[in-house]
Amino acid sequence: MNSNPSVATTKTSRLPSGMLQQLLAFASLIILIIVFSLSSANFLQFSNIAGILLSTAVIGVLALGSTFVIITGGIDLSVGTVMTLSAVMTGVFISYWGFPVPLGIIGGILTGAICGFLSGFFVSKLKIPPFIATLAMMMVAKGLALVISGAKPIYFTDAPVFSKISLGTLFPGFGIPNAVLIFFAAAAIGSILLSKTIVGRYNFALGSNEEATRLSGVNVKYWKIVIYTITGTFTGLAGVLMASRLSSAQPALGQGYELEAIAAVVIGGTSLSGGKGTIIGTVIGALIMSVLTNGLRIMSVPQEWQTVVVGLVILLAVYTDILRRKSA
Repeated sequence: MNSNPSVATTKTSRLPSGMLQQLLAFASLIILIIVFSLSSANFLQFSNIAGILLSTAVIGVLALGSTFVIITGGIDLSVGTVMTLSAVMTGVFISYWGFPVPLGIIGGILTGAICGFLSGFFVSKLKIPPFIATLAMMMVAKGLALVISGAKPIYFTDAPVFSKISLGTLFPGFGIPNAVLIFFAAAAIGSILLSKTIVGRYNFALGSNEEATRLSGVNVKYWKIVIYTITGTFTGLAGVLMASRLSSAQPALGQGYELEAIAAVVIGGTSLSGGKGTIIGTVIGALIMSVLTNGLRIMSVPQEWQTVVVGLVILLAVYTDILRRKSA
C-alpha cells in the first residue's frame, strides 16, 4: 500500500499526453475564435461559419484518412493528387461515360482506394519507404489526372444534382451544407474503425512497435495494405466532395492539400512517430486550420503572410509533439 498520498494523487491526476494535446488543441481553437470575433464583427456571422465548415470538409476528410497512416509511423504524401485523380475519374464516369451519379461517386471513391492499396503494396511488399512510395504515387496521380482529363476541367453540366452532394442541405432550416454532414459522418466511421475494431488495434500496434507486432504472429504486411487502402478510400471521398463543391473536376488542383491534411493531423495530437492519435483530435486540427485561414483573410492579412503564419503553426505543432514524446 502506498504510504505517500501525494504520489498517488499525482499518478491518478496526471492526464495522458494524447488527451492533454487534444485539450490544448481545443483550447487553441476557442482562443482563435475569440480573437477573430473581437477583431471582426463579420467572423461570427452564420454565412461565415458555414463557409468555415464547408472549407473544413475536404481537408478534414483528407486528414481523417491521413490519421490512420500516420499512427502507423508512416506518411502519405499522395493524398492531395490522389484526391484530384478521384475527382477526375468521377467526372469521367458521370460526364464522359454517362454513368448514374451514384455509380460515378462509387467509382471516384474506388479510385482513391485503389491508389491507397498500391501505396500500401509498395510500402509493405516491396519495402519501399513510405515517403518515397507515396511521393511516387503523388507524381503518378498528378500525371494521370492531367492525361485522362486532357489537362482541362471536366464539368458536371449534365448532372446538376451532383453539386448538391456538397452544396445542398438536408436540413434547410439550419443551412448546413451536406459536405459538412458527410465530414462528420466520415469522422464517426473513422472513430469507430480506430477505437472499436481490429483494424484500429493493429493500427496502433504497428505504430507502437512493428517488430513486436510481427513477432506476435500478426500479418504486418497485410494490415499495412489495409490501412493504406482505408486512407485511399477517405481520399477518394474527399475527391468526390471537392468535385461536387466546384461542380467540376479540376485536374491541376490538389498538390499542397497533403501538407494541410498532415498539419491538421499533427495539430490534433497524432504523433508523427506513430502509436498515438485520435479522430476527434484530427477534427479539431482541421477546424483550427480552417478558422486560422478564414480569420486571417477576414482581417485582410496578405496571402503570403497567411502562408507564413500557417507554416509557423505547423512548426509549433510538430515541436509540441517532440516535447510530448520526450516527456513520455
